[in-house]
Amino acid sequence: MTHFDIEDFIDRQKVGPRQLAVLLVCGLICFVDGFDMFMIGKIAPAIAEGFGEPPEAMATLFVWQQIALAIGAFVVSPLADRFGRRRMLVISCALFGAFTMAGIWAQTLMQLTVLRALASVFLSAGLPMALAMISEATPAKRRATFVALSLVGFSSGNAASGGVAAWLIDDYGWQSGFFIGGIAPLVCIPLLLLFVPESIKFRAERNPRDPGIAVTMKKMDPTLELPEDPVFVLGKSDGKARKAKLTDIFTEGRGLMTCVLWAACLISMTGIALTSQWLPTFFQEMAGIPIQDFAISALIGYLGSITGTLLIGYLMDRFRSTRMIPLFYIGLFAAYIAMAWGSFEAQVFVLILIAFNFLQTGGQAGLNTLITKIYPPRMRSTALGWAGGAGRVGGVLAPVYGGHAVAQAYSLQLTLGIAALLPLAVAVLIFILGFVVRSGKAVLAPEAGRV
Repeated sequence: MTHFDIEDFIDRQKVGPRQLAVLLVCGLICFVDGFDMFMIGKIAPAIAEGFGEPPEAMATLFVWQQIALAIGAFVVSPLADRFGRRRMLVISCALFGAFTMAGIWAQTLMQLTVLRALASVFLSAGLPMALAMISEATPAKRRATFVALSLVGFSSGNAASGGVAAWLIDDYGWQSGFFIGGIAPLVCIPLLLLFVPESIKFRAERNPRDPGIAVTMKKMDPTLELPEDPVFVLGKSDGKARKAKLTDIFTEGRGLMTCVLWAACLISMTGIALTSQWLPTFFQEMAGIPIQDFAISALIGYLGSITGTLLIGYLMDRFRSTRMIPLFYIGLFAAYIAMAWGSFEAQVFVLILIAFNFLQTGGQAGLNTLITKIYPPRMRSTALGWAGGAGRVGGVLAPVYGGHAVAQAYSLQLTLGIAALLPLAVAVLIFILGFVVRSGKAVLAPEAGRV
């Protein structure tokens, strides 16, 4: 028996058609995730009007959507570390697409809330599983960049959902968003089955003597010469099979690191949930801006999301993550204040929206990329999913605050001024994480590099 290092093999690979296929398909899943995640917030006033309800009635749907997203992150995402990333992605896309399409025929807001909750259980699992798949198929020197590129798909989906509010609502109603959001994940299923092999890192940790790993590796590199009876390992692994356990992210010196990351994700995603679900309503109810007008400006602003996601990936391949990410969140604090006090009619307001999206999306992309770097493959989907689940808990609170702010007729300045405190807290937490890592109190994956 001879150990064969899969980590080294992948790191020596040049980026080619197979890696690009994984990136494109998983990037499409991230696009679907971003589209459906943010679509509801952009068309919320139209949904409420369609059912004859006031805008604040949408708070119930938002709360249950966030609860369901948390359940999916905590329950479905870890299954990818037990049964495989590709298998669980196929199942999640199928069920999410079916429940989303069913929303078209909802007769009451409560029916739509139930269907949206069921869909969201599987929606929340798509992003962490796709990111785990990409990070395990990419050489270390390009890993953060590839994860960032896939998150551009998420940001692009966010932007595309604004097109529903801007151009489709008047002619086709709010149902048009659910039709697009239901068809797209179903399209991903045959692409996954045809072009995306199961992660060989995942397979090696499950069964180091799996003969199918050699077949996949030969397809990646036809010139590869393997020893007889190889035992496939990751780095300095002992070659023993390991099944993922939910407790892995807290063991072997990872407990403090995990808790700090959970807190950062909770606060960061609270802010994302608040602005994605309520920002058009805030501007309509507090500043008298029609949702169609805001949607067009926001669509331009989402150019910042793409740029921020790409830049954070580039920076994290070259500099310490725990120093770059806080800079994004400190800038986000300033963008909140500028958006609260700026005039919507002023030309500079579009630049403020671009900066806001650049910093918010780039910061969250940095957190997601950081998680893919510091946890080993056998627990990576669990780590991403549970961090996202912690974030969804914060997302449950955001709709309550948004509905309260609208019902109590808060000013736009007060509403966004309070929200601006969230990114400051994230910046402090990531600074703390950097101290924990550099003091040796956290155990990182061997391929993590400088954090």
